[in-house]
Amino acid sequence: MEYTVNKLAQISGVSGRTLRYYDQIGLLEPARINSSGYRIYGQKEVDLLQQILFYRELEVSLEDIKKMISEPMFDQTEALKSHYQLLAQKRARLDKIMANVKRTIASKQGGIPMQDKDKFAAFKDNLIEENEDKYGEEIRSKYGDKTVDASNAKLRGMSEEDFKAMNDLGEEIMVLLEKAYIAGDPASDLAQDVAAKHKQWLMYSWSSYSKEAHAGLAEMYVADERFTAFYDKVAEGATEFLRDSILIYLGIEKQDS
Repeated sequence: MEYTVNKLAQISGVSGRTLRYYDQIGLLEPARINSSGYRIYGQKEVDLLQQILFYRELEVSLEDIKKMISEPMFDQTEALKSHYQLLAQKRARLDKIMANVKRTIASKQGGIPMQDKDKFAAFKDNLIEENEDKYGEEIRSKYGDKTVDASNAKLRGMSEEDFKAMNDLGEEIMVLLEKAYIAGDPASDLAQDVAAKHKQWLMYSWSSYSKEAHAGLAEMYVADERFTAFYDKVAEGATEFLRDSILIYLGIEKQDS
């Protein structure tokens, strides 16, 4: 079956304006343009749009989606299996948050009072699960199960005040990193303050600290595109700048590329 922009917009819930934009950026091009100048979409494009919407639900950027679906080895069936697994994990995390909200409501309405640590348990568990999903294999390979498990245990046992302070510090680091990156000198006082705060942020969850481990993590930020994507939200190249700032702070020479 074939669809015009308006028809595809009706069945998909995606606006015609968005479909035209997807065509403009080369993300979802129509199968053909008919004699009247209308974009015409076939079954292949319908299936691809579904994949795009799955990725968007998982908060993948349009740029990254385009890269993935453009790969010659892209397999829609395997992608669907991956979508299902990731969505199931996302639902499990949301279920924990919903249970926490429900328990909080009951407590405020005269039910069993919640201890302060229980109010944040679901958020901590979700943070741990997200980190395991994204980086678990690499982190465990580099630092070992014992170290990672100890870090997770420390995070679970964190007080409400420390959990908030850790998240606030993480946000502050991103703001300062942008300012330091614009200034352009990883050895500057501002950049070195970012590196010091990064160490402070790590210590909220790390069970032990060493310069070598900190330097290794900084190098992993640059080597692993998922870490790079996070810190490069500040600006392209910000991850390498952070790595350089940390190595200077630690007094460790940068590894040769």
